[in-house]
Amino acid sequence: MWYRLDRRLQSVHALYYHYIQVVKHHRKVFDDVEVVNFKQQIHKISTTFKVEVVDIGVDKDHFHILFNVKPTLNIPRYINAVKTNTSREIRRKFTQVKEKLWKAHFWSPSYFLRNKWSSNIRGVE
Repeated sequence: MWYRLDRRLQSVHALYYHYIQVVKHHRKVFDDVEVVNFKQQIHKISTTFKVEVVDIGVDKDHFHILFNVKPTLNIPRYINAVKTNTSREIRRKFTQVKEKLWKAHFWSPSYFLRNKWSSNIRGVE
């Protein structure tokens, strides 16, 4: 897959990250969640942070995002916004999901994040 070099006044960069977030205790909640709505929510949050979402993959108990950022992005703040906002929206729109969760927690507190080498960008797998 090709990648785009972003140019700034004094730098050229291509910063792609692969982010994986798991539902707390691997509860399979995405059967009941409208995946299209979930992806729209991710795009909305990403637009606010000026993050380019390259690909989103959703499974029953986790999701993957491949995204491109500027070097100035505060990545932990972006990830916290994704976790907080998606959790709130899913619980608000799909009340039956609460029955599948462990206590009031939706997302696991930990996550996986790695830089994707520019020559190895193939999307979310």
